[in-house]
Amino acid sequence: MDGNGRWAGKRSLKRFFGHQQGAEAVQYVVETASRIGLPWLTLYAFSLENNLRRPRTEVNFLMRLLKTYLTNNVQRMNDNNVRIQYVGRTAELPEEVRERMHWAAEATRHNTGTVLTLALNYGGRSELVDAFRGLYAEMQRKGLRLEDVDESDIHRHLYTAHMPDPDLLVRTSGEMRISNFLLWQIAYTEIYVTGRLWPDFRGIHMLEAIEDYQRRERRYGGLSDGTESDDVSSLPANQLVAGR
Repeated sequence: MDGNGRWAGKRSLKRFFGHQQGAEAVQYVVETASRIGLPWLTLYAFSLENNLRRPRTEVNFLMRLLKTYLTNNVQRMNDNNVRIQYVGRTAELPEEVRERMHWAAEATRHNTGTVLTLALNYGGRSELVDAFRGLYAEMQRKGLRLEDVDESDIHRHLYTAHMPDPDLLVRTSGEMRISNFLLWQIAYTEIYVTGRLWPDFRGIHMLEAIEDYQRRERRYGGLSDGTESDDVSSLPANQLVAGR
């Protein structure tokens, strides 16, 4: 969810106003997800880099904004049958924030509709580090060999082990990068980039992204339906190089 600061700057406002407007955009999108029956919605709310590199006053404001958002919107989540959960190094967040996060998760845990996942103090690389640490501890505990490790073992130790990989990644503000988000999980995810800044993003814009996604053909490294593979078995080895 990118563009809060730029949204505020374009209006000669302080960045804090952009973050407040961004929090409102979250609820519009969450409610739309619920109405269309979207089973999973994951929002990159606060990165590990934000925590380390943003001014402390801004970080503290974001933590207060998170607490306020959870306090004010849990009833709306329940009304929309939305369950909230979190991924990231959340244990490093302030205690009062973690208490409010736990309260919201408990208050919505029986809901059976959209699962809203907030990535908080999250980084894709740090997730892989934590996954490898967990896998290494398991290998030592169970006496596993390195040769026994496969992708499923790494997957089991990701923060998102209980979730499906994303079908669609929506990148706001026109930036052509993924910014350290779900690096393992998006190997075959479709990407949709919009120039719209996050505070201006609404449910209708998410529907537009989904409509674009529905027109695509997902091949997962294979061929399109009806495409015949070239038979290269009879070609000399010296022709099986790029450009020939």
